[in-house]
Amino acid sequence: MQQSILCYTKLTACFVVTFLETVMTDCQTQKNLVKILLRMRNIPDMPSTSTERKIAEPLREILAPYSVGYRIKLLGQLGSRRFQERLEPFGLTPFHWVVLCCLWEEDGLATCSIGEKLQQVGGTLTGVLDRMEERGLIRRERDPRDRRIWRIWLTDAGRELEDILPPIALELKEQAMQGFSTEERQLFSRLVDQAIANLS
Repeated sequence: MQQSILCYTKLTACFVVTFLETVMTDCQTQKNLVKILLRMRNIPDMPSTSTERKIAEPLREILAPYSVGYRIKLLGQLGSRRFQERLEPFGLTPFHWVVLCCLWEEDGLATCSIGEKLQQVGGTLTGVLDRMEERGLIRRERDPRDRRIWRIWLTDAGRELEDILPPIALELKEQAMQGFSTEERQLFSRLVDQAIANLS
């Protein structure tokens, strides 16, 4: 039993090294991102007893709640939850928001183009577009040059939300980034982009 545990620990430790080398290409980048995420949660690094430290230290960087991945996931969940609360009076979800953002930037996108921008599975996106069409926020039209392609266009109701929703999102962003300098905000954005690129 002890031999099995030791073997598992060694394999997990190897996984930690490989994972961190893949996601964060240098140690300083990882430390910077952890520092920023800790500040956004406004909590100190969690203490542990000496016994716990001996057991968990080799695995600490992938164990919740210490791992970078866990904190990023938690940050995303908290942001989505707070944003959902602000969108509920409009009968919208964060997914409706990101689709609207794509169309505010470029109206008349093909369904597949929206999916590529959002890296979203087609079936899920189709259901979201169905509900948005039922709400009168978008309309679908076949591309006259290629009848296989459906293009998504904003209705007047969808365009009107461009003056309403972005200030709400900006307010939430400012709440999340409270206490960050301009340089730290830029660094945080770059680090997240780098991690996404490393795993894409």
